[in-house]
Amino acid sequence: MVSGPAATPEWADYAKQLGINLRRARDAKGYTQEKMAELTGISLYAYQQYERGSVTRGGAPTNPRLATVLAICEALELSVDYLLPPPPALALGRSSSPQLG
Repeated sequence: MVSGPAATPEWADYAKQLGINLRRARDAKGYTQEKMAELTGISLYAYQQYERGSVTRGGAPTNPRLATVLAICEALELSVDYLLPPPPALALGRSSSPQLG
């Protein structure tokens, strides 16, 4: 069983919203799922899992790698911020404003 923030219901909802965004953007371009898999260099199965917002048996969403997200954005001629929904808050006991460097 997967544990940690990725296995929360909020992240499962995030994966579903990402899938909705993928589907809308793909439909707007008139592309098939097969075309998206070809353009991005991933398997059709993997692309379908992302678009469905699938969740693993352990409860964690099926997440694309960063390189895959960038390839999808390039194929759809979209910016990453258009494709990705706002992330859920992580309950890690940290402040909501991360401090960088």
